[in-house]
Amino acid sequence: MLARATTHALVGLEARPVEVEAHLQRGVPAFAIVGLPDKACQEAKERVRSGITSAELEWPLRRITVNLAPAGLRKEGSGFDLPIALAVLAASHQIPAARLALHAALGELALDGRVRPVPGALVAAEAARRAGLDRLICPPESAREAALAGIEPVPVEHLTEACAYLRGVAEPRTVEPQPTSNGSSGPDLSEVRGQERARRALELAAAGRHNLLLAGPPGTGKTMLARRLPGILPALTIEQALEVTRIHSVAGLLPAGRPLVDRPPFRAPHHTASTAAIVGGGIGPRPGEASLAHQGVLFLDELAEFYRPALEALRQPLEDGTISIARVQGQALFPARFVLVGKMNLCPCGGRGDPAAECSCSPQRLAAYRDKLSRALLDRFDLVVQVPRARAVELNGSPGEASAIVRERVEAAAVRLRDPPSLSEPAAALLTRAVDSLPLSGRGRARVARVAGTIAVLAGSGAVAAEHVAEALSYRSPTELGPWT
Repeated sequence: MLARATTHALVGLEARPVEVEAHLQRGVPAFAIVGLPDKACQEAKERVRSGITSAELEWPLRRITVNLAPAGLRKEGSGFDLPIALAVLAASHQIPAARLALHAALGELALDGRVRPVPGALVAAEAARRAGLDRLICPPESAREAALAGIEPVPVEHLTEACAYLRGVAEPRTVEPQPTSNGSSGPDLSEVRGQERARRALELAAAGRHNLLLAGPPGTGKTMLARRLPGILPALTIEQALEVTRIHSVAGLLPAGRPLVDRPPFRAPHHTASTAAIVGGGIGPRPGEASLAHQGVLFLDELAEFYRPALEALRQPLEDGTISIARVQGQALFPARFVLVGKMNLCPCGGRGDPAAECSCSPQRLAAYRDKLSRALLDRFDLVVQVPRARAVELNGSPGEASAIVRERVEAAAVRLRDPPSLSEPAAALLTRAVDSLPLSGRGRARVARVAGTIAVLAGSGAVAAEHVAEALSYRSPTELGPWT
């Protein structure tokens, strides 16, 4: 007796089809799973057996062999539990095998037969739709996520519900659409007092998606500014939202009530994070913080305290917008197009640049602090701003512009930047002189030109003028970073 069920295995952000074959034959009762399963997948034998018996279904007293094809693809995780259980039940004629073949299935089984969610439901649903399947049997927590793929989800809380549906005695429950966003996007920029230059840099970073480095003494509002950047970024298109949602789905970070990530993400890893945690990795592999920040903001607090290999690994995604991770089993490609915001003090003790404190760092300590960041990484920051301590009159002043007002300007500028303005002759001449006087690398020159284009668009100009280049150059002044001058 043989029956088949369809499910999917995750390889990076790709879901590859897996055919679950259950074969029952006479002999000493036994249960074996073959097809390169990992430890979690092998343990499905105990979960499936307990789930079927707890659901008051018959466990076949036969020699059961479950094959996960293709056998050369490594199977990881507990998402194979539900399709294995359904294939065993179909092979023992407890549910119709022909009806099961029209569906994909995904989910982990509890020992009492309940169905639990697993990562990657959206990616699996998209792969099932491409394969011509109309429905995905999945946990209720994954139903809204699967519906985003254009496939009809069949939410089941228990194995008995799945069997009742496949026998044709119960209809699937209706899946309610995700609630619409109320437009709120976190902390508001109006809460920042003073810091006009830093606020200006924040607007430029949002409009042109420029990388930003905020440097200065502790307590000057650098973190406060960085956390308000997502609130002024342009809204995600539906294609961008689905792309971000796929990444968070594979990482298992989607909330059950709001599976669609419809706002720019903000990721702030701790400075002790490993290289794999930042750019992704593992046996799978799985996306890292850089990919989770796709279409949003990656905030590195205390930039100079991160491990240097982790920082250097960011150079590829900062240039290409993707992260390629090679493993023996193959290669995984993760999108990683984000705005990088770094925050750091000007010296290890934090006193440098603060008129109310005195720097106690020795030249040797300053040199060691400087060596933590490479020139190649610093060259990838389009905007470098020193954030001074705010004066009392600024802290007691009136609130600044709200995020909603700034976001309107940013969204209008982002549309115009699809066809960026060209450099005028005076602007080109100024930029040429700056290459030798600052000096600027070839990459630095191109980044200054991009920032100048963003400034021109925000100013409503049809061409990049010399004053726009002058402002862009001011954000790359060597005086902004004391220890590196």
